[in-house]
Amino acid sequence: QVQLVESGGGLVQPGESLRLSCVASGFTFSSFTMSWYRQSPGKERELVADITSIAGRTNYADSVKGRFTISRDNSKSTVYLQMNSLKPEDTAVYYCNAKFSWRMYWGQGIQVTVSS
Repeated sequence: QVQLVESGGGLVQPGESLRLSCVASGFTFSSFTMSWYRQSPGKERELVADITSIAGRTNYADSVKGRFTISRDNSKSTVYLQMNSLKPEDTAVYYCNAKFSWRMYWGQGIQVTVSS
């Protein structure tokens, strides 16, 4: 049974940091490209960052470049999103995603709120 379980979300003030984690099970984690998406109310879900399976190449949305860092630990089947210098516009539900060929899996999502 495939599971992606996110943790680490919460309420922070602008300028603060959070680290999201996503623990995977039920599939060969090391073979999958892992991504973080986010969705704000009234907006479409958007890609935040992704990291490839073997080479670990990363890609970021322009809005988070220089502030967010995606990483993975294949030995722990876990992908992380370090979020620094958070802004109110980063407020969203963040989703973990795994993709390999035609297979795609989603986590349940976790709320991140940036507010003073």
